[in-house]
Amino acid sequence: MNILALGAHPDDIEYGCGGTFLKFSKKGVNIYFMVLTKGEFGGDSKTREKEQEEALKLLRVKKIFWGGYTDTELPNERVIITHIDKVIAEVNPDEVYVNYIEDIHQDHRTLAECTLAATRYVKRVFFYEDYTSSNFEPDIFVDIEDVLEEKQQLIQCYSSQVAKAYPTKLDMVESIRAAANFRGFQGKVKYAEGFKAFRFLRDL
Repeated sequence: MNILALGAHPDDIEYGCGGTFLKFSKKGVNIYFMVLTKGEFGGDSKTREKEQEEALKLLRVKKIFWGGYTDTELPNERVIITHIDKVIAEVNPDEVYVNYIEDIHQDHRTLAECTLAATRYVKRVFFYEDYTSSNFEPDIFVDIEDVLEEKQQLIQCYSSQVAKAYPTKLDMVESIRAAANFRGFQGKVKYAEGFKAFRFLRDL
């Protein structure tokens, strides 16, 4: 099975679905990433690229497609949709994951809108949550209790972001456990990741 995950910045995908992808990786699923920017507005681009590359190793990602766009300055939708179309043609994904379309970050909103257009023929498309998502109400849950510590280690690859002082007093690693605990409560397990299906065609 081929899985394609899209993120606007390094760490977006791991934050939203790192636990699920760790489980996919253990099952031998082919994982591909497309990351539109190197997050230079939130830190040094070379540092963030290196952090992303380290995370890819832990997830055994087959290939990353860098968008090459500027953080917070994504171009018009047609350019991005065409770019995603090309990646989809190469990967031929069975499932696609992208950040939720309701989000306070403009890059996340733009990427989600473009991805929905580009995945018009993909049978399974799911939204994951980011810490800037709004009104996210998952309808699919994945139990990640057995990989929660590994997910926290995965997030620690992004030391430049973990080290930031957050108004919540929770750094990224701590917020991973808090979010997993909340989604687990909703999914009736201890720790979980939540997803919302945009399209989910069942094969029976």
